[in-house]
Amino acid sequence: MSTVVVLGTMDSKAQELAYVRDVVSAQGVDTLLVDLGVFEPSIPPDITREQVAQLAGIDLDDIVSRRDRGEAVAAMTTAAGIIARKLFEEGRLQGIISLGGSAGTTIGTAAMQVLPVGIPKVMVSTLASGDTRPYVGTKDITMMYSVVDISGLNRLSRHILANASLAIAGMVKGEVAAEAQDKPLIAATMFGVTTPCVNAAREYLESKGYEVLVFHATGSGGKAMEGLIEDGFISGVLDVTTTEWCDELVGGVLAAGPRRLEAAGRVGIPQVISVGALDMVNFGPPDTVPSKFDGRLFYQHNPTVTLMRTTKEECAKLGRIMAEKLNAAQGPTVVMLPLKGVSMIDAEGKAFYDPEADAALFAALKQNLRPDIPVVELDNNINDPEFSLALAQALEDLLQ
Repeated sequence: MSTVVVLGTMDSKAQELAYVRDVVSAQGVDTLLVDLGVFEPSIPPDITREQVAQLAGIDLDDIVSRRDRGEAVAAMTTAAGIIARKLFEEGRLQGIISLGGSAGTTIGTAAMQVLPVGIPKVMVSTLASGDTRPYVGTKDITMMYSVVDISGLNRLSRHILANASLAIAGMVKGEVAAEAQDKPLIAATMFGVTTPCVNAAREYLESKGYEVLVFHATGSGGKAMEGLIEDGFISGVLDVTTTEWCDELVGGVLAAGPRRLEAAGRVGIPQVISVGALDMVNFGPPDTVPSKFDGRLFYQHNPTVTLMRTTKEECAKLGRIMAEKLNAAQGPTVVMLPLKGVSMIDAEGKAFYDPEADAALFAALKQNLRPDIPVVELDNNINDPEFSLALAQALEDLLQ
C-alpha cells in the first residue's frame, strides 16, 4: 500500500496536520506523521522531532534553549530534506504533503525538493499566491493557496485542507496506462531563436527511437534539465542553447546559476554542446533595463522581452567559461560551432549579426578546451537544416 508522509511543525500546526492525516487515511492510504517543530507537540507524531534531529545531527536541546526562531527554521529545513530522502529510500514515502506559513513552507518544500520528479508533492501555503519560485525550484511541487492563515480549523480551512488531502491521496492511488518506457530520454535546450534547429534535431532523434525532452532555456528550464540529469533520468544531452550563461555573466533575468553546464559532465552521459543564443542577454520591458547598459545594441523581441547583444569581450569570456565547464566532463563530449551565426537574429542582415563577436566566442572556446574534446565547425547558421542534422547525428554516434 502507498504511504503519504504528512510533514510539518507540530509545535504550531499539530491540529491541522492531524486533520490532513485523518482525511488521507480515510481514503485508504497509509500515512506517516512527521514532526519538524522544535517544541513539544500537542498531538503525538509517528516520527518525533527528536528522531529527526538525531538523524540530522542537530542538538535540539541547544536550539530550544536559545529560542532563536531563525536558527530553528534553518536547522529543521536541513533536517526536512534528510528525513524525506531517508523515508523515500526505505520505500516508506510514495507521496508527501505539508502546510504552513513562510517558515512551514520553507521547511516543507525543502523536504519535497530532494525527492525525484514524479513523486506526488502538495504544499498548502499562505505564500502560494505570490512568487513560488524559491519553494518550487525545479521540482513538480503542487502549491495550493490556503486563502486564510493556517491557524486552527474553521469552516474554510477544513475545506481547503480536505481538498489538498484528497488531492495527495488521489495522486498516490491513481494509475494511468503507462506508455512504453524503453526509449532512452534525450534532453535538449531551446529558445525561440533556436527553435528550427532544435525541432529538426528532435524529429531526427525521435525517428531513431529516442524520446526527446525539450527545455526552454529561461533559467528555470536549464536548472530543471540539470536536475533531471542528476536524478538519472537522462541518457544523453543535446545542449544546443547555452544562452543562460549570458544572463549569468552579464546580469540578465534568465540566469540558471553558476553550475549550468556541469550536470551531464559530472554524471558522465554523452553530450553534444553548441552555442545557441550566446548573442543575447535577456531583460524585461525596455524601462527595466539597467541604465549601465545605455548605448548598447538592443532588439525588442516582444513587449515584455528586451534582448541585448553580447559584446566581443563578453563573448570571449563566455567561451572561456564554457571550456572550463566542459573540461570537467567525465563522459563523451562534442562541441559544435555554427560559423554563420548562433541564433535566428545573428544571421547575415539580421539585428544581432556580429561576426567579430562570434569569432571571439569560438576562439576562446577552442583555445581553452581540453585537447581531447572534439570541436566541429560548420559553415552554417545554427538554424540551417545541415547544422541541425549534424548535431543530432553527433549525439546519436556518442549514444551508440
